[in-house]
Amino acid sequence: MEIGDDGCDVIVVGCGIAGLSAAVSAQQAGARVALLERAPKEERGGNTRYTESFWRMQSHDAVSEDFVDRFAENAGGHLDPAVIEDSVRPYDEWPRLLRGLGFVDPELVTTLADNAGPTLRWLTGFGVEFDFLPNYFITESTTRMAPAGGGLALVEALAAHAESVPDRIAIHYETTARGLTQDDDGRVKGIEASGPRNRRIRLHAGAVVLASGGFEGNPEMLSRYLGPQSQFIRPVARGGYYNRGEGIRMALEIGAAPCGDYGSFHAQPVDPRSGQHEPVVLNYPYGILVNREGRRFVDEAPATVDASYEAASRHMMAQTEGIAFAITDARLDDVPNWQKSVRTDQPPVEAETLAGLANALGIDGEELARTLAAYNAACRGEDGFKPLALDGLCTDGLALRKSNWARPVDRPPFRAWPIIAANCFTFGGLKIDPSAQVLNTDGEVIPGLYAAGETAGLYYRTYTGSTSVMRGAVFGRIAGLDAAARKNRP
Repeated sequence: MEIGDDGCDVIVVGCGIAGLSAAVSAQQAGARVALLERAPKEERGGNTRYTESFWRMQSHDAVSEDFVDRFAENAGGHLDPAVIEDSVRPYDEWPRLLRGLGFVDPELVTTLADNAGPTLRWLTGFGVEFDFLPNYFITESTTRMAPAGGGLALVEALAAHAESVPDRIAIHYETTARGLTQDDDGRVKGIEASGPRNRRIRLHAGAVVLASGGFEGNPEMLSRYLGPQSQFIRPVARGGYYNRGEGIRMALEIGAAPCGDYGSFHAQPVDPRSGQHEPVVLNYPYGILVNREGRRFVDEAPATVDASYEAASRHMMAQTEGIAFAITDARLDDVPNWQKSVRTDQPPVEAETLAGLANALGIDGEELARTLAAYNAACRGEDGFKPLALDGLCTDGLALRKSNWARPVDRPPFRAWPIIAANCFTFGGLKIDPSAQVLNTDGEVIPGLYAAGETAGLYYRTYTGSTSVMRGAVFGRIAGLDAAARKNRP
């Protein structure tokens, strides 16, 4: 099937927050939109559908106080100061080398911060309410807001609007984008796709917005970029299985510049026994983490849990079979409302003896006993324990230190949870400018091509928490508005 040049002005690939924001904003700006979604209607929305969608904000109009600092801390490796010194100049004066460089572009961070409030207000116009809602962190380092109803509320509100204007937004479910088409001048002019029964589809438009997620659902790309241990991770929610990297791949094939950390992802500690979405286990800072061999392998509490769980999850991924075990004792009940930090629907493994616990978990009991004996001897005791704040109650003399909440684990009953690193989303994507236009490897705009959400690379090694849905909405909206304006440009 082929949809001709008069069929639409903008093609949007993906029906998560980035794609829906692009489609709706383009329609509001006067464009006719074709929206492609791999999933069936009842599962539309990608990762957005399953997330609580916290935004790193201190009010409806302002991002958190630590917003820019956190992005600056994770800008991408050891950057060459002789290359990035030009980033202090106006963006229009940046050399092409810098524009195409894979690093956290300060212009993008500023654009994200400046547009977060207006985008949130825009979303409230569709009936979504934002507030400071409860979350699963016992200890926190920043401020967060979220929409009532989570990401699903965002998906349903924007999708309902799209469905209310079928003559302006045509949604094609169970349709997967496979490649980009260009004219002789290098402008992107459309999409090659496949529909049900592998039916080939060609769509033509003046602009294409790629918002089809990362590649957390593609084992080939995961193995290529993350290595063999990637076999032990899985998407944190069902929506991630639909994200297979085609949007990134097809843009790279026509010369798009890569950006973001292709060798990393937003990791989250979850219970592998659970089939729920996001079955996090975040109570381990009050006990110890051991691997299959019964040994500790990481400082369980270097900072508040919201600021440290990602690094701990990656250490879990590196262990034998990519699995760890959070071991606690009766002292866990001293932590107020610790249950909110455990979202799995599976019960802990319990035992009255350490040997019984090791046997139930299938780990080396003798090594676990040695590990706990050394750990318990290094604990200072209980004085100064403050469960809801960093208390500096650390171990003494251990090569592998525990920095906070270090109390002995020796009081039955013992409780344990298996934990693996789940893949919330991959970091590697496409380089975009502040207008969400995709840049090629020479730092020049690829005319007619935009990217937003996970498809656009932004993060390196450590995720700046509670910014993913925000950046999808912000740059999706920016992409839609700019793409719609293309039909009025030569």
